[in-house]
Amino acid sequence: MNLPKKICCIGAGYVGGPTMAMIAAKCPSIRVDVVDINSHRIAAWNSDDLPVYEPGLFEVVSEARGKNLFFSTEVEERVADADIIFVAVGTPTKTYGMGAGRAADLCYIESAARMIAKVCKGPKIIVEKSTIPVRTAEALHAILSANSESGKFQVLSNPEFLAEGTAIADLQNPDRILIGGEKTEAGDAAVETLVSVYNQWIPRERILTTNLWSSELSKLVANAFLAQRISSINSISALCETTGADVDEVARAIGMDSRIGPKFLKASVGFGGSCFQKDILNLVYLCAHFGLPEVSAYWESVIKMNDWQKSRFTEKIVKTLFNTVSGKRIAIWGFAFKKDTNDTRESAAIYICKDLLLEGAHVALYDPCVPETLIHEDLRYVGVPDEVIEKQLTVCASCEEAAERAHGVAVLTEWDEFLQVDFDQVLKEMYKPAFLFDGRNLLDHAALEKKGFSVYAIGKG
Repeated sequence: MNLPKKICCIGAGYVGGPTMAMIAAKCPSIRVDVVDINSHRIAAWNSDDLPVYEPGLFEVVSEARGKNLFFSTEVEERVADADIIFVAVGTPTKTYGMGAGRAADLCYIESAARMIAKVCKGPKIIVEKSTIPVRTAEALHAILSANSESGKFQVLSNPEFLAEGTAIADLQNPDRILIGGEKTEAGDAAVETLVSVYNQWIPRERILTTNLWSSELSKLVANAFLAQRISSINSISALCETTGADVDEVARAIGMDSRIGPKFLKASVGFGGSCFQKDILNLVYLCAHFGLPEVSAYWESVIKMNDWQKSRFTEKIVKTLFNTVSGKRIAIWGFAFKKDTNDTRESAAIYICKDLLLEGAHVALYDPCVPETLIHEDLRYVGVPDEVIEKQLTVCASCEEAAERAHGVAVLTEWDEFLQVDFDQVLKEMYKPAFLFDGRNLLDHAALEKKGFSVYAIGKG
């Protein structure tokens, strides 16, 4: 199988940018274009200040950028010229109409398909890279066929399984690459063309090929299963606190069972990120749509447990601080949904900060990678009024600054640098009793209590 000469990706976000950078770095004979209508995002990809923070990403981009990796707003030109077109546009949860709050909004997918049909001549391979509902490929193919005079298209599903914070390692050495296509001669040929790209650095046995529908559904189910494990251990964390058990010890004990395993059994303030909640809600909607209300309710309970864990953490802060945080300064350490990323989508910190601000607290927030403008945007999006943000929120330059004159500190992201904080200085500057709420079970609680902190940790009796 001959390698394609040109690949174009529509969408320069968290998926498209890193994935295409890795393909370009590993396949120097292929020209890779990443296009987006957002000129500011493209300018950032062409600078030393990339719009996506991932350890190792800048080095991969720098290796190929300007050689065989290009970022531009020349959407139609680059799409028309490509052999393989990846579609990595946003698929947010609908906020209107049928399926609002659950179904995926496919307006950007449809818009991309109509543009591809308009500008493309000759055979093209279209690759779904966005997270989409099962059978979206059918709709894509219908739009492409109905709106193109001379284009012949094969639609493939190639879902991403990247974990933010370790995306570069995941791209270099993935557990598997999944490619779904039509079970026809042309479909099989298209699948093998995409296989040949990944096979430049990934062993063939780790490249799985399936039919389209299995590939599309596998992405939703994988994220649902991972989120389910987090909600399960978080439900047990509440039981541990009331019984005197230690959730980390429980997780270690059950994780050594080979049938269960240790991954995704870390209790926390709740899961976040762009995919888990969105994909589960999509799965909930699909199950209901296909007449499976019991299955729909089962997966919806995973979301409800996650929401409860976040509100339970906020309630613990308020109750511990003598049932009121009004006028009190609460230091928040971390706003990203996990360490080693600047992504805040569905971060537990957003909702905890919202609740604290609406309770009248003065929130002093520090995150090493999330800009103040994004923090403000996220809080506005969840309904915090501008005047509250202006009067009650302070974005700080360090953990120590955030903790000055604070009644409590809440750790909401597991950044490694939080382990290096001068806690003697932090304690000295805080009001007493000095409360510390560890939402990630990151810190040495015994050592902190010995210094004089009153510590609350998830799942610790």
